Amino acid sequence: MSTEYEVDREIKLTQEGDWWVAKDEEEGVASQGETRVEALENLDEAVALHKGEIGDPIETWEEEKEVLEDLGIDPDEVKKSREENDELPEFMR
Repeated sequence: MSTEYEVDREIKLTQEGDWWVAKDEEEGVASQGETRVEALENLDEAVALHKGEIGDPIETWEEEKEVLEDLGIDPDEVKKSREENDELPEFMR
């Protein structure tokens, strides 16, 4: 049995030091892992969260701030970058 798949997405996988970084070019979402497989699995989850397919939506700055702090990300840096550039910090793209 043969199955055809239409390729319409590009995933970039790079190694940065001891970490593998996977980025969904279309969605602009990236994640990392200690192995290629882990980076891709984490990316799959990150894209699903980004698209609202899983997880609870973050609707307020206070909710976002709490999530960022739990992830070890400085919420003030994210807020400042948005204000200055209308986008997320480079490490979150």
